[in-house]
Amino acid sequence: MSSSFPRVRGRALGYDPTEVDRFIASARSEFEHRSGGLRAEDIRRTAFTMRRGGYATPSVDAALERLEDAFAQRERDAALRSGGERAYYAGTRQLAKEIIARLERPDGKRFARVGFARIGYSVHDVDGFAHEARSYFEDGSHVPVERVRSIAFRAKRGGYSEAQVDLVIDGLVETMLAVR
Repeated sequence: MSSSFPRVRGRALGYDPTEVDRFIASARSEFEHRSGGLRAEDIRRTAFTMRRGGYATPSVDAALERLEDAFAQRERDAALRSGGERAYYAGTRQLAKEIIARLERPDGKRFARVGFARIGYSVHDVDGFAHEARSYFEDGSHVPVERVRSIAFRAKRGGYSEAQVDLVIDGLVETMLAVR
């Protein structure tokens, strides 16, 4: 299968081309045949092995974002058809309330901390982003979904639990896509 993704040069690391090509082909097939097995959140959580000479990550990530957007729109349309607008937005509001409740916690206490000897996300970085995300909900500040998708936090000993933070980030992306 030929791909339109550029490769990294030299000894640089990129996404494994075989894994990417296989996933993209499968996602396209799922979308065309509407089999329902793959969801937007599955695309958001997809990860590939890094290989020397692999595909350039920004190009693949951009394609995954477009795929996620397409699947999210289709899921939204299907939910609106089956349950109606009121039910759809009630679910979205509930998710937003849960995210807001987490973001309203005080700095340093928003998420569980890993043990001192373990590595987690920088509390300072996550709390800074939490303020930005709260402003999205509270006063309609413009926070692009692309920013949320690509947010990266420094690793720190004794930081926040990566799993908990990642779940909130996923929920935030889901909420943003639902109200686009």
